[in-house]
Amino acid sequence: MELDKKKCVPCEGGLEPLTKDKAKMYLVNLDDEWKLNEDFKSIERIYNRKNHFELSSLINIIIHISHSEDHHPEITFGYNTAKVKYFTYAIDGLSENDFICAAKIDKVLSV
Repeated sequence: MELDKKKCVPCEGGLEPLTKDKAKMYLVNLDDEWKLNEDFKSIERIYNRKNHFELSSLINIIIHISHSEDHHPEITFGYNTAKVKYFTYAIDGLSENDFICAAKIDKVLSV
């Protein structure tokens, strides 16, 4: 599954969130640092960088990807650590869009 080549589709609700098994199937396509939360409604990853400048650069990359896909994560950060959490608000759970964005972040950061 080449998630990084897919495009997010608008989600205004009306879809069922991914099941636990389906979410696990998508998760194997991401970097091992992405974790499925206990409630199976979101995925998250923690990034550590040397300093605030490097962290800010990373966050700007994530913002660019999420703006391009029109699918935005929750990002919390401190001096050199950021937690990125994806879930689809409209369906109160995970959709393919969450995994597409995570895969696009992985691809950019692996270069």
